[in-house]
Amino acid sequence: MISINWIILIVGGLFEALFALSLGKMQHTSGKEMWLWLCMFFISVSLSMFLLFKSMGGSHPIPTGTAYAVWAGIGAVGTVILGILIFKEPVTFWRMFFLGTLIFSIVGLQLTSTHS
Repeated sequence: MISINWIILIVGGLFEALFALSLGKMQHTSGKEMWLWLCMFFISVSLSMFLLFKSMGGSHPIPTGTAYAVWAGIGAVGTVILGILIFKEPVTFWRMFFLGTLIFSIVGLQLTSTHS
């Protein structure tokens, strides 16, 4: 069964993708809308970092190296998917192949992680 720390880490990774999306949206907007995306960036980055921190503590901490790699991987996968859906970035065989290997690696890190 997946521990609460892994759930916290996954949510933190999703907020990482959201802060990357916010940066992209800020580049394509101006005025009040740009400031709203800037606020979304600061909220997302703060929540993302806090959840990464929380996942490495508690009764079943995730090792720092594993937590960071999984957090960054979830953020990277989420950012690519959001880029495809929102910014119409290209979907190529090799891009999807390497995205799949990244997902496989994230799952592998979770499955092989040692718990204290």
